[in-house]
Amino acid sequence: MSRFRNSFMKNWFAVEAIPIYAVVGVVVAGGSWYLARLARGPTVVWTKENPTPWNDIKPDEGTKLLTVNQHFEKSWERRKL
Repeated sequence: MSRFRNSFMKNWFAVEAIPIYAVVGVVVAGGSWYLARLARGPTVVWTKENPTPWNDIKPDEGTKLLTVNQHFEKSWERRKL
């Protein structure tokens, strides 16, 4: 039985693949940490209190991640149907 275990552990993985396993493990851990950090951000809402949050946007409120022109026109208004 000991001979079987030694041959199994010897051929279970290649020693040359250890750096690949380490890099993949670090990438998966880093990606998981970053997604968890993004999910707990102040702009993320996990409740279902307001099913249509896009209807509560004020005319001078910016919602884009990147806007070239930072000036918001106050003359624009949303008319409800």
